[in-house]
Amino acid sequence: MKILGIGSRIDHPEFGKGVITNVTSIHYWVTFMDKGLETIEIDDDFEVIEALEDDVDAVSFFDVESSLVKILEKWSDTHEKVAIADKWRKGKLILEPGDTTANKEMPIDTFFHKIVMVRDRIRVMEQKINSSKNLDDQEKIDLQQYITRIYGSLTSFNVLFKAKSDHFVGERSK
Repeated sequence: MKILGIGSRIDHPEFGKGVITNVTSIHYWVTFMDKGLETIEIDDDFEVIEALEDDVDAVSFFDVESSLVKILEKWSDTHEKVAIADKWRKGKLILEPGDTTANKEMPIDTFFHKIVMVRDRIRVMEQKINSSKNLDDQEKIDLQQYITRIYGSLTSFNVLFKAKSDHFVGERSK
């Protein structure tokens, strides 16, 4: 079976006429005139209107990019993109001392970024503890309990996060 290149035109019995816009090892991504973008199997039933014969890799750029992102998330301390709640955008944090010293102000986005970095570094520490060959199981459990308590101490900052899935979660009350 000859694999069609990007730009090839097809006529699909269900979706109509379209142009191949991406090729993976098992799928064509096709933009159809009437149905928009659809993914179809390479061996699906369709008529070839015009075949372009590009050198097509068996892996798409999207697949490579997705794999790289997963590897970086797993092994680095770079953080994922975390959204601040809309009501805090362009806001500022004001620290007002109890004496006559001047107030300290900073953009809340800067403060939020620092909170996210703390969270990400705790997660990396947690991964390193769990994968450590030098700690026995009881030591890992003890350190994990401390990490859970750290998360619990940081739950006050959850108000800044847009998505609940990004919140700090500590020990649950019984």
